[in-house]
Amino acid sequence: MNFVTAPLIADLFLLAILAIGRQEVHDGIIGADNISPIDIMAFFLTLAYIAISIDASGLIRYLAFKVLQKGGKVGHRLFFYLYAFFFGLGSFIGNDPIILSGTAFLAYMTRVSSNIIHPRAWIHTQFAIANVASAILVSSNPTNLVLAGAFNIKFIHYTANMIVPVVVTAIVLFPFLLYIVFANEDLIPYSIKMHELPEEVKAKKPVNPNIPHARGHVDEDEADLANNEEGKLLSLEEIMNPFLDKGGAAFGAVIMAATLVTVLAINAASAKSGAHPVFWVTLPAAFVMFCWDIGFGWYHRKETRDIARKGREEFEDAQIARAERKFQQAEEARQTSAASHEVRGETGSSSPKLESKDAQLQESDGGHAPTPAILLVENTDDRVLAAMSSAHLERSISPHNGYTEKQEKGNMTSEVNSLEEKSILNQTGSDSPPQGLFVPQSDEDLERRRRNSMASIHGPHGPATLMSLGQDTLRWCQETFPTAAAVVLHLPFALVPFAFCMFILVQGLVTKGWVPVFAYGWEHWVKRTGTVGAIGGMGFLSVILCNFAGTNIGTTILLCRIIQKWQQIHVVSGVPISDRTFWATVYSMALGVNYGAFSAAFSASLAGLLWRDILARKHIRVRSLDFARVNLPIISIAMIVGCVVLVGEVYIVRKETPYKM
Repeated sequence: MNFVTAPLIADLFLLAILAIGRQEVHDGIIGADNISPIDIMAFFLTLAYIAISIDASGLIRYLAFKVLQKGGKVGHRLFFYLYAFFFGLGSFIGNDPIILSGTAFLAYMTRVSSNIIHPRAWIHTQFAIANVASAILVSSNPTNLVLAGAFNIKFIHYTANMIVPVVVTAIVLFPFLLYIVFANEDLIPYSIKMHELPEEVKAKKPVNPNIPHARGHVDEDEADLANNEEGKLLSLEEIMNPFLDKGGAAFGAVIMAATLVTVLAINAASAKSGAHPVFWVTLPAAFVMFCWDIGFGWYHRKETRDIARKGREEFEDAQIARAERKFQQAEEARQTSAASHEVRGETGSSSPKLESKDAQLQESDGGHAPTPAILLVENTDDRVLAAMSSAHLERSISPHNGYTEKQEKGNMTSEVNSLEEKSILNQTGSDSPPQGLFVPQSDEDLERRRRNSMASIHGPHGPATLMSLGQDTLRWCQETFPTAAAVVLHLPFALVPFAFCMFILVQGLVTKGWVPVFAYGWEHWVKRTGTVGAIGGMGFLSVILCNFAGTNIGTTILLCRIIQKWQQIHVVSGVPISDRTFWATVYSMALGVNYGAFSAAFSASLAGLLWRDILARKHIRVRSLDFARVNLPIISIAMIVGCVVLVGEVYIVRKETPYKM
């Protein structure tokens, strides 16, 4: 169960019991009440392609490296520079590219610093400020697209109303984070001590991380190198010698700027926000960017294929070397085992431990010794492992069987424990192993098995299947078009079925009468509390629902429908909503669904799930309880500041005149 399968199963279940029907599915996909899910998804995916292509060019990491150089070794100054950098960049390209590259950059940076004890301050600040910045432009977050479409808000008007609360939030939040939430020398040192990058590494040409096996054997050993000195050197190389495709970065930046300006201009010139679908602009722009990535990759295909081939050879050599070491260990263990057998044959008796276990088994079986099933050679774990290592080794070195070294070690240990517990032994004086267990008895046996296992790395693995053909095609695309392949693999395609399923679920609430019930409840709240209560109530409600109503996207869909029904209640009653109260409610919801991403749960946003997964791949584990505990004061101060500024804004620029739909 995940954020794609859960709403899909819910929709199928409701369809099966006829709780919803064709109309709900149609309205949830094609659109209803000024919300067009297909247009929103097309706009977001096409604009996301441009943003992620800029990220794949290395521009974000390169700029972060320049910010790191500018900040120097002064901890508080560097913290401020990175904070401002992520806010400024996130305002234009959205939070997802910042999460993709910025999170990995900070993971590397904190690892290679000798006096940053824990990366908590840096990674949580980056995640919070990226989501705060995404509230400024409609194009920066799909929640903003849903909201702007639901209430016919022009993009320029949305930005004009949101920029002041968001900027003030960012200004106030920084000292709060630095001096209150993360006021600890272990988190943000006054002086940061970074490991030095050797001159020969500085002189090396940066490696394009989009090319498969570009780092050679490092891909094989990355888990083992996570916390040692070699791993720190590799991390330092990632941030201090970053890859940058200057042509792709410049072209992508121009395309992104031109696209945003055109979208804002066309949207502002239209009589209604939905007069011209905005993906009419972003789709051609994304296609141009895709053609650039394909053309650039094809032009440099010889170079990228050579890099991939050499890296793959180095990767396979590392596998062979690891297998050779394992075989050598097996041979040494075999020789030790043979020597032990000779000593036991000379003495004519087995070890005391084996004899005692044999006696126990005979007693439990009525005095009869069990049938021999496996051979244990002495009472040490190492020699038991020697008897099993060859059987496991062939699985561990094959690149297509899904085994890893850690899994192999765990399996071997568990089987050894099982063998020790059972202690099924040979009869005294029997030196031949039972059938079904391979125990190397000669150098010829060991060499034959070694050759077979080495051949398994390079040799064919059976007839071609759809999976193998797909893997070969993917590898060819990654080696020939590394940027385009990397962007397509990182596009949030899973957002499409998730969003459609959530739209269908909410549409079911509309047609079955639940949304009107919620709308009447909201009407009673606003009557009692007025404009200030509308801002505070909607801000609180939107943040809380982000954690329980299908991320901030599901929350936005639901709350937009509730506010639309609230409008209809006043149309029917003939008592209009004031312009001040209505827009206070809408923009308070905009603050809540953007800020709510960094609240209590990773699932409050898709960006949160992505952020957690990237950190896990960089060997940084963030527990759910820690995530909520750290974010609680951050979201509290952010929402208080944003809502207070919004109250002042609506009382200055809005009037109590009736709101006109």
